Amino acid sequence: MIPVTDHISLADAELEESFIRASGPGGQNVNKVATAVQLRFDAEASPSLQPAVKERLRRVAGRKMTGAGVIVITANRFRTQERNRADAVERLVAMIAQAAHAPTPRRATKPTYASRQRRLEAKKHRGAVKTTRSEPFE
Repeated sequence: MIPVTDHISLADAELEESFIRASGPGGQNVNKVATAVQLRFDAEASPSLQPAVKERLRRVAGRKMTGAGVIVITANRFRTQERNRADAVERLVAMIAQAAHAPTPRRATKPTYASRQRRLEAKKHRGAVKTTRSEPFE
């Protein structure tokens, strides 16, 4: 089990890992060892996630989520397979934790009487400054 939040934890069976060859520098090691990790997590079919979390996760994941609701994370920052695995899981957990946090709804407020008065006074003052700059009429 992979803990995400106090209420959400993912089963190891829900994650599917495949190893691919990484690109970039690394010499011959890059050409012969599959160190990059491609992690797949089917968020749509996951019993661990509530429907509201799934909806927010769709927005958080963006292009990393396929149309079928599968999140695909590719990790190839490190030279070792084990560190790339940990990095991919860490990124997935961070994504789900961000989606699990419900945003607080905005409360509509009105400007105070004093702030409206200050605004009107500032407008009058600015208008007076502009009036003094104009050419007098003949």
